[in-house]
Amino acid sequence: MPRKKADPRPNSESLIQAILKGMLDKKAKDPVVLDFSKLKHAVCDAFVVCHGTSRNQIEAIAEAVIMEVKKESGDSPWHREGFENAEWILIDYFSVVVHIFQDTRRTFYNLEQLWGDAKVTKIESP
Repeated sequence: MPRKKADPRPNSESLIQAILKGMLDKKAKDPVVLDFSKLKHAVCDAFVVCHGTSRNQIEAIAEAVIMEVKKESGDSPWHREGFENAEWILIDYFSVVVHIFQDTRRTFYNLEQLWGDAKVTKIESP
């Protein structure tokens, strides 16, 4: 019987940990993980959401996330957008989607409430 080839992508938990490390290294505000893994028909396993207080911080958080994931797993984002105006940057790793907001945009879109059926884990800053 042929051996099943290992999936080269990182598992969602290790990906989330690398994302959070990148966020926290740049002092991201109020990071949370919205876990969809137990929900039927979810398009991904999790969202990781945070916000910053300036355009420069938003961009720095996004770059730190991308660099940390690359360092830990060798993975690059499948898709990224929002760098043009840096009000809401989205970084898509298939199984985990990262949302980095400016504080007013995070309040306006309120993803935590929108996806209320997800398990929400608040991450404490060190």
